[in-house]
Amino acid sequence: MKKNSEPDKMRSYRFFKAILVPIFKFWYRPTIIGKENIPEDGAILIVGNHKHVYDQCLAIMATKRTIHYMAKKEYFEGRHAWFFRMVGCIPVDRSKKDTEAVSVALDVLNKKEALGLFPEGTRNKTDKFLLPFKFGAVSMAHKTDALLVPFGLTGDYKFRSKNLTIRFGKPFKVGNDLEKANKKLEKEVEKLMRANLG
Repeated sequence: MKKNSEPDKMRSYRFFKAILVPIFKFWYRPTIIGKENIPEDGAILIVGNHKHVYDQCLAIMATKRTIHYMAKKEYFEGRHAWFFRMVGCIPVDRSKKDTEAVSVALDVLNKKEALGLFPEGTRNKTDKFLLPFKFGAVSMAHKTDALLVPFGLTGDYKFRSKNLTIRFGKPFKVGNDLEKANKKLEKEVEKLMRANLG
């Protein structure tokens, strides 16, 4: 079977976004703060905390840009696999160091496009405020000279939610010290989350 071309994927992305975003807005009533901090062009990584399978929807709603999201490969094996392929998601095998997925993600950034990922590596189902951040985001930003755009997400995915909020911070570049950059990213995300909570 012939794989969807990039133009086909982008048309699919825009099509599904046009249909699903209004439904999502009506159902969850999310609050989006700081979307002006998302650059309109250039290579960017949109990164933040991860609590729910719908988290990427809030970032997608906040910008006109197409966001290529990295997602666990299991999403590409079920009955909704067609959807994830059509909207340009990148499958990641979390059981190993997936060099192929990283290569595809780096290609996205080298084309000056937008990439979305969650540095925690998985949904936070613990009592901890944040899980430790992995180095993937800062490493890819360093290799491609991309900007990191942090966000903090809090609240509940409930019908007509009263507290579902995503807040974007100022974008920043990664220097040569990746450990320092990763700590900065984690602190920025935590600060944005706490700002949502007042």
